[in-house]
Amino acid sequence: MADPCELCPRRCGADRFRDGGAPGWCGAGNLPRLFRWGPHFGEEPPITGERGSGCIFFSRCTMKCLYCQNSPWSWRGAGEDKSVTELADVMRQLAVADRVENWNLVSPTPYLPFVREAAHMLAKEGVRLPFVWNSSGYERVETLEEYAGLCDCALFDLRYSSDETAVAASQAPGYAASARAAVKWAWGRGGGTGALPPLVVRILVLPGHADEAIENLAWLATEVSSEVPVSVMAQYTPAYKALETPPFDRPVTEEEYGSVTEAAADFGFGNGWVQGFEASDPKLALLGENMGADHGTVR
Repeated sequence: MADPCELCPRRCGADRFRDGGAPGWCGAGNLPRLFRWGPHFGEEPPITGERGSGCIFFSRCTMKCLYCQNSPWSWRGAGEDKSVTELADVMRQLAVADRVENWNLVSPTPYLPFVREAAHMLAKEGVRLPFVWNSSGYERVETLEEYAGLCDCALFDLRYSSDETAVAASQAPGYAASARAAVKWAWGRGGGTGALPPLVVRILVLPGHADEAIENLAWLATEVSSEVPVSVMAQYTPAYKALETPPFDRPVTEEEYGSVTEAAADFGFGNGWVQGFEASDPKLALLGENMGADHGTVR
């Protein structure tokens, strides 16, 4: 591992990979910090599988979303620092004891060097699972290339099409270009592993910004492929600093969500899932079978 840190598009240059080094902009230091881990059954079907996805939730994040529901660990860094050996122990537990389908790395970017080292340790023991790289999409292609062995399936968000919104809502300059480049990279690799597709793109509809979700779907259909599996999500709930920041202080309306699901149909997306509109109904229905007239209330 070498300083300065340039793992994410921010390229903050922090001297963080040595004892006594300064943390990065994200707050990550010289050890991987984990908030929790375990089998998870709420991901998209090919990722969840039958035995669940082995989620490892890393503390800290390369973005600072006003509405983050995970702010205790993403903003404030709750969690436990682990040595690389201890991280390997967590991964071994998930693979051997819990028998999960995959290792699902949730917001792993600040800790990629440690994850790769732990994975190499386990590979020597014959312990291997596919990797899901689960992130906001705010990634550098150069980092994706370097750590491609940790990305059998990219589970990336396309959150914003406007840099102005990305900065205001998530302090993420250059988000649109970075996330789109990451999506292109993942789809361009092709393949996938077993039941895992190479890429799933999550479209979280944000209040007051349904137009950006539609713009990202249009870009995805025209510049990448309408064959990309997409997961259209209605689950936005105002949280943390969003509670006092319009328009993020309110839920998404049924009209906003319906405009996005209708656009997904119009752009020809048939692979993927659409979430039920009601916040109490998080179930995912198949996109291709459920794009009828009642776009906003599919279950």
